[in-house]
Amino acid sequence: MADTTVLRGGLVVDGGGGEPYEADIALRGSTILDVGRNLPAGDLEEDVVGCVVTPGFVDIHTHYDAQATWSTQMSPSSAHGVTTVVVGNCGVGFAPCRPQDRQALVRLLEGVEDIPEAVMAEGLPWDWESFPEFLDSLDRRARDIDVAAYLPHSPLRVHVMGQRGLDREPATPADMALMQRLAGEAVRAGAIGFSTSRTTGHRDTLGRPIPSYRAAEDELKAIARGVADAGGGLLQYVFDTGSDETLDELASAARVARASHLPFTFALMQSPARPKQWRVLLDEVAAMNRDGLEVTGQTLPRPVGMLMGLNLSANPFAFCPSWSKVADLAPAARVAALRDPGLRAALLSETPGEPDQPLFRQARSFERMFELGDPPNYEPDAGEAIAARAAQAGIDPLAFTYDLLTRGDGDTLLFLPVVNYAEGNLDALREMLSHPDITLGLGDGGAHYGLICDSTFPTFALVHWARDRERGRLPLAHVVRLLSHDPARRVGLNDRGLIAPGYKADLNVIDMDRLRLQSPRVVWDLPGGGRRLNQDAEGIVATFVAGAAIRRNDTATGATPGSLVRGRRPAPAAAPL
Repeated sequence: MADTTVLRGGLVVDGGGGEPYEADIALRGSTILDVGRNLPAGDLEEDVVGCVVTPGFVDIHTHYDAQATWSTQMSPSSAHGVTTVVVGNCGVGFAPCRPQDRQALVRLLEGVEDIPEAVMAEGLPWDWESFPEFLDSLDRRARDIDVAAYLPHSPLRVHVMGQRGLDREPATPADMALMQRLAGEAVRAGAIGFSTSRTTGHRDTLGRPIPSYRAAEDELKAIARGVADAGGGLLQYVFDTGSDETLDELASAARVARASHLPFTFALMQSPARPKQWRVLLDEVAAMNRDGLEVTGQTLPRPVGMLMGLNLSANPFAFCPSWSKVADLAPAARVAALRDPGLRAALLSETPGEPDQPLFRQARSFERMFELGDPPNYEPDAGEAIAARAAQAGIDPLAFTYDLLTRGDGDTLLFLPVVNYAEGNLDALREMLSHPDITLGLGDGGAHYGLICDSTFPTFALVHWARDRERGRLPLAHVVRLLSHDPARRVGLNDRGLIAPGYKADLNVIDMDRLRLQSPRVVWDLPGGGRRLNQDAEGIVATFVAGAAIRRNDTATGATPGSLVRGRRPAPAAAPL
C-alpha cells in the first residue's frame, strides 16, 4: 500500500467556490484520501499552516503539442500551479500527418503560433502518422504534469485531402466520411474533443489562411458526428470577434453542437473594434444554454496583445531596412550596435515595411503601448503610455522608445494590450469573470514564444484579482474555482479540480502574502538553442501532481509524475478505502 502524506493545517480553498476553511488533507498514492480536521498521522507529514491549499490548476487552451514531445517540463505553465494542460487547440497541431505533409504543418504552426521552424525541425521526433500514434508518442514521454489533447481540424483536413485541404477546397462527401471516421478513431484513442479555427488572423508563413478557415458547416457536422459516435467530447472554436460575422459564426457552431449533441466552447474577449459586443455574445450563450445546449465563452483574465523587445519577434524598428544589420547578432552585440549614433539616426528616419503578421502592424501604436516593468503591470493607466511619457519629456515617441529599448542590457519589454482592454482598464473583464458561462483559458502556453507569455495567468489571477486590485477584487474562492474546477468540468476531466476524497491528488500550496509574478524574460532553451519568453512566480511553496511534488519553493524537483490523459474522466464515485 502506498504511503500516506498529510498536509497539515492549511487554509483549504477547495475549488468548489465555497468559503475557505482550515483542514488537513491526506493523500495516498495519486488520490486524495481524506479532508478534515485532526486527521490521523500519515507516513509523511507536511506543515502548511499559514498557506492556502488549492486544487491543481487546469489550463484548457495551450499549444504544448510540440514542447510535450521534447521536454519533460511544460513550462512556464507548471511553474504557476498548472497540473493539467490541453493541447491541440485552434485547429492546429501535428497529427494526423503523412510524411509528405510535415513541412506544411510546420509552416502552419510557425505562422499561426510563432514557433520557429528551426526549433520544430530540431525537436519534433515525428514518430507518428495517425492521431492515435501521436497520443502514443506523448504517452511515452515523461513529464511533470498531465496532458490531454483535442483532435485539430487543419491537420485532419490536410491528412484527408492533401493539397486540396491546404488550398481550402470544399470537402467531398467521401472526404467528410473519412474525416468522420478518423475523428471517431481519435476519440476512441483518447482525444477529449475536436478543435477548429475560423479566424482571418491564423495564417501560415506563406500568408495563406489556415486550412480550416471557412470550412463548410456540413464538414464540421460530419466531424462532430464522429466525435459523438465514439463517445463524445468538447468542440473548441476560435473565430473573429468584433466582426460582422461573429454572431453568424456563433450560430453555426450552435447548429453543429445541436446536431451532434456535443458541448462547445469558443474564445470570447472584449474587441477594441466593438467593445460592447461581448455582452451580446454572452446573452446569446445564456439563451443557448437555456435552450438545452452546453456552451461556454473562454477568456484570459488579463489583456491579450503582444510583448515587444530587441530580442523578441517584434519591436517598433524590426521592420525597418537597417534592422537587418543587427537582426542576426547576439543580444549583447545587438544592443551595442544599436547605440551607434549613425544606426540610431537611420532607424529613426526609416519607414518600416509592411509585416505579414497583422498584429505587428500595430508596433508603433505608442498611445496604447506601455513599458511592462517588474513587477509587470497588466492594468496600466493611460498616463503611463509611451506617447504620454514622451510628451511629458518633450521627446518624439519614436526616439523615446528607441532609448528605452537600448538602455541597460537591452531587455526592456513593451506591452501592447489589444483585446480585453478597449476602455483602458479591466472593468469589463471583471464582469466577464463573474459570469457563469465564462471559463478561463487562452494562455497559449507552448506557442508565441517571441510574442506573449500569457500561460502565467494563474499567478496573475490570484495576485491581481484576489489580492491586489484596488477596486472590484474577486473572492479568492471564486478565482480558484475559475482556475481549477470549472475548466476541468468544461473539458470533461471530472476527476480533478476539487479538493475532496477520491479526487486526483493535484494540489498547490501557496503563500498568498509572498505570491508575486515576475516580469517575463528571454531564455534560449528550446531545441537548437531557440528563444522563448519565460516568466517565473514567487510564493508557490509546492505543487503536487498525482501526489508527487513536482515543485518546491518555486523550483522544479525533477519529478515527472505527469501522464497522458486519454479521454474524458468521470467524477469519483466515493472516497478510496
